[in-house]
Amino acid sequence: MSNRGPAPYSAAMVTREDILVLGLTAGVVGSLVGGMMLGIGMGLVIGGQHLGWLLVLPAAPVAGGLGYVLARKLTRKLV
Repeated sequence: MSNRGPAPYSAAMVTREDILVLGLTAGVVGSLVGGMMLGIGMGLVIGGQHLGWLLVLPAAPVAGGLGYVLARKLTRKLV
């Protein structure tokens, strides 16, 4: 028998609950923020205000960015 040292440290695993909560939160927050930007921007564009395009065009990337920020927050919690 050999004298083995302690097992190497393994990082915490992401649970199904964490993934489910992350997905639901990112979906809800992303759709709310993106939908509000899209709705307000389209209302302005239809009303003749071309400034509304500044809200319409980045609506989807902003919604996705919020999901990315939430995922980064989850990884910081685990490390």
